[in-house]
Amino acid sequence: MIMKTIDGKILAAKITEAVRTEMAVLQPKLGRAPKMDIIVVGEDPYSIKYVNSKKKKSEEVGIECDVHLLSATTKQEELLNLIDQLNQNNQVDAILVQLPLPEGFDEQQVLEAIDYRKDVDGLHPMNVGLMQRVEDPIIPCTSKGILSLLQEARVDIAGKHCVVVGRSSLVGYPTAQLMLKMNATVTVCHSQTENLAQHTKEADILILATGNPRLVTPDMMKPGVVVIDVAINFDNGKMVGDAYHPAYLDKLGKVVSAITPVPGGVGPMTVVSLLQNCLDLYKKHHNLEIK
Repeated sequence: MIMKTIDGKILAAKITEAVRTEMAVLQPKLGRAPKMDIIVVGEDPYSIKYVNSKKKKSEEVGIECDVHLLSATTKQEELLNLIDQLNQNNQVDAILVQLPLPEGFDEQQVLEAIDYRKDVDGLHPMNVGLMQRVEDPIIPCTSKGILSLLQEARVDIAGKHCVVVGRSSLVGYPTAQLMLKMNATVTVCHSQTENLAQHTKEADILILATGNPRLVTPDMMKPGVVVIDVAINFDNGKMVGDAYHPAYLDKLGKVVSAITPVPGGVGPMTVVSLLQNCLDLYKKHHNLEIK
């Protein structure tokens, strides 16, 4: 069996160019660029670096992006007041609060405070529910990126058994919901699942999002499986996934039909999916059709 690599960098570049092209057409017609506001609380260097990357990518395609840096001593009420101001600002199309928040914040209350019509991360309970009910929902960015990768690789989803390992509100849960929407039969596994291998061996599509290197090994997969490895881990100084690991590449190649590499698979797709969501919110704001 020849294992195909599903390259997220190539697809991300393709989508970025498509977003940039559509922005160049829409902006003159609508009189202004889309505007996204990102809120960062605390001084976590990884979060700040990641947000700066989002800002740079946004501005490269024509999205105006403002970053609000708040100290870790900011009160919950102050954060909620800022969100309310952005909700009321008709020039703001998209709002993102960078997660995780520092200890002491009620993340769920913060997410629910964002107007769901400006929720670019797709994490508001209203958007989570609408994912199953409407044709053009705002899908959480990582889940959207996963779907784009599967579609680009021409993986049939409908009727297939999709096993999602991980049930976080950011990745696992919304991805399972999205695969259901795409008519897959879905099993969700998590830290309390007994005999994990019994479930992973049944997967036609295996989506891994736990952050545990070597969690799923080739002997836990059935031949021909498509593996989407979302996780970013470090093992002996090397960036690896939950399954994608230099130690296992030869064995994976004998079992897996296609896999996303780590790095270079799902990671690049998360930011570009944010750009797509921002464009969609901008179009919804102006009552334009979402394609």
